[in-house]
Amino acid sequence: MHSDIRNGIVSGLVGGVVFGIMMQMMNAPTPEGGQMPMMAMVAKVVRSDSVIVGWFYHLFNSAVIGAIFGWLLGSRSHSFGAGLGWGAVYGFVWWILGALILMPIFLGMPPFAPVQMEPMQPVAMGSLAGHLIYGVILGGGFAMLKQGIPGLTRHP
Repeated sequence: MHSDIRNGIVSGLVGGVVFGIMMQMMNAPTPEGGQMPMMAMVAKVVRSDSVIVGWFYHLFNSAVIGAIFGWLLGSRSHSFGAGLGWGAVYGFVWWILGALILMPIFLGMPPFAPVQMEPMQPVAMGSLAGHLIYGVILGGGFAMLKQGIPGLTRHP
């Protein structure tokens, strides 16, 4: 169990870095009609304007969400294919929970605002892609760590 959680944290951080780079390149519309990097919007959740704070918060969440994956789905992600599949499903679930419900609420918007507000819809679709990619990296990475990677220590 502890190794599943550890493997989830490691895989979650790897997926979080990739997803974070994607978010760093994406812009979201502001209420004033301007644009803001997605990572700056993530920072606003914790009442900051710093992109660095946004990165720390994002990677913290990536590690926690990865740990939860290991705890909940570690025993089901015994093969690379199963890890990819469960990871994709898990990423989709977190897109709904995180990007469509929690983040809008934390930013003072109603749940599902990103898919209901026309200027935010492209951002919502980019976020969906990012969450799916995060989930696939999380699940695939988890399975690789669980099975062992040649030259690296196995963490069953």
